Amino acid sequence: MTRSNKALRNTSSSSHIATRSSRTLRPFRHINFISWLLPALVFFGLVTKTYAIDLPDFKGLVNQQGSAVVKVTVSATLSSENDPDSLPNFNEEDLPEFFQRFFEDLPDSPGAAPRPIPSAGFGSGFVLTEDGYVITNAHVVANAAGITVGLPDGREFDAEIVGTDDRTDVAVLKVKAKGLPVLELGDSDALKVGQWVLAIGSPFGFEYTATQGIVSALSRSLPSENYVPFIQTDVAVNPGNSGGPLFDLDGKVVGVNSQIFSRSGGYMGLSFAIPINVVRSVAFQLRDQGYVSRGWLGVVIQDINRPLAQSFGLDRPAGALIANVTDGSPAADAGLIVGDVILEFNGNVIGQSSDLPPLVGSTPVGDTVTVELLRNKERMSLDVTVRELLEPSNVSITESESETPLLGMTLVPLTDEQKQTLQVDNGVLIGAVADGSTAALAGIVKGDIVVSFNQVSVVTAMQLRKLVEGIEEGQTVAVLIQRQKKPVFIALTLPE
Repeated sequence: MTRSNKALRNTSSSSHIATRSSRTLRPFRHINFISWLLPALVFFGLVTKTYAIDLPDFKGLVNQQGSAVVKVTVSATLSSENDPDSLPNFNEEDLPEFFQRFFEDLPDSPGAAPRPIPSAGFGSGFVLTEDGYVITNAHVVANAAGITVGLPDGREFDAEIVGTDDRTDVAVLKVKAKGLPVLELGDSDALKVGQWVLAIGSPFGFEYTATQGIVSALSRSLPSENYVPFIQTDVAVNPGNSGGPLFDLDGKVVGVNSQIFSRSGGYMGLSFAIPINVVRSVAFQLRDQGYVSRGWLGVVIQDINRPLAQSFGLDRPAGALIANVTDGSPAADAGLIVGDVILEFNGNVIGQSSDLPPLVGSTPVGDTVTVELLRNKERMSLDVTVRELLEPSNVSITESESETPLLGMTLVPLTDEQKQTLQVDNGVLIGAVADGSTAALAGIVKGDIVVSFNQVSVVTAMQLRKLVEGIEEGQTVAVLIQRQKKPVFIALTLPE
C-alpha cells in the first residue's frame, strides 16, 4: 500500500469518525427539546382537563326535567280577503324576491268573499302543577281557536285558557289530567351575569330541543314591556321556543323564554326570558282570580342623562325623573311633584327609570311604601299608598250602565276616575262584543275604548250611536281605539 493510499484511508476514517460523532450529538439535542416539551404538554393537559371538568354536563338535567316540558300547538281559523296585508304577521316585502314574484302572479278576485284559512302555530310551555296547570306565553295562545298540549311521553291533551296577561306575556292553561310531572321554580333574583343556563322547547316545531348558554344581562327593559325586567341570555332561542322554561344548573326554572332580537327572524345571540319571580306572581293570580292586580303610582318617568344629573345635583345619572303626575293618583296624594327624582322605592335602589315600573307593579295593592327622592338638590322621603292599576278588562260593568248593543258592542260610559286610570280624556268603554258581529269582525274586543269614530272624538255612548247612524251602509270608516293604553286604528265596515 502506498503512502498516499494510507493517507486517503486515514482521511476517510477521520471523516467517518467525525460524521459518527456529529450524529451521536443530535439525540442529545432532541432529548433537551423533549425534556422541555413534555412538562409543557403535561401542564397543558392538566389545564385542559381542569377546564373540561368545570364545563357543565346537562345530560342529567335534560333527562330529569324534560318530562315536564310541553309542546303547545295552537289552531285558528283566520278570515281573510285576497289582500295579503289582512293576514296577521305577514309582510310580503320580507319574502325573497322569487316568492314575491310568485305572489304577484296570483290572479286577483275583487269580488271574492272572505274565506276561512286554517292555520297552526307552535310554542312551548311547562307543567306548573300536577293537576294540569300549564305555563306558556300569552302571545303563543292569542286568538287561538283550539290548543293542544303535548308531553314528551306522547300524551296529548286539549287545553283551555285560564287567563292571560299581555303586560308580562304570561298565560296559564288547564288540561284535564292528574299526576303530571312538574318543574320546580327557582329564584330569578339570585341569578348572576355569566352563569350557565339551559332552555328546552320546540323551536320551529322540533319538540324537546335543548340549548345552552349564559346569562348575558339582567333587568333588561324592552320598549314593549315596562313591567318585566327581562333576563338576557345567549341561549339559542327561535320561534317555537316561546313559553318554554329556562333552567339553572340545579334544574330549577329561573325564567320563561319570551322574545328574541333578530333582523332575520332567527337566533342572533340575543334572547330574553321573563324572570320566574314575575311569572310566579302573575300565574297564580291568573289561576286564582282570572286577572292580575298591579300596583299603581300614577307618574310618567324618564331616564336621567349626565347633564340632567348635574343640574339636579346628582354625582352620576341615576334614578327616575318624574315628568308628569296624574291628578288624584297615589303619587299626587303622597305629595310627589314634577321634577322629583325617585332614588329608592320600598328600599330598592332605582338605577334607571326602567327599574321603577316592575317594582311598583309587584307591590301589593294597599301597601304603604317609602319613596326616597331628590327635590331641589335635597334628599327626602315620602310614604305612598299604592293603589290598583285598573286595566280596561278589569273595570267593573253593571247592567244599569250597559245600553242596547251597537254593531254587536255593549257600550259603557267611563267615569272621571276611570279616565284618569286608563289615561284617556274621552271615549266609551266596550263592555262586551258579540261573536260574529260587525264589531267582532273588525277586530274590536272587550275592554277596548272607542276614542274616535270617523275622525270625530267620542264623548258619550249616545253620541257614538248618532255617529254610526250618519254613516251609509257598506261604508268603511276608521275607528280609533285604545287597547292596553296604546292607540290603534281599526277599519270598520257598516253592514248593508
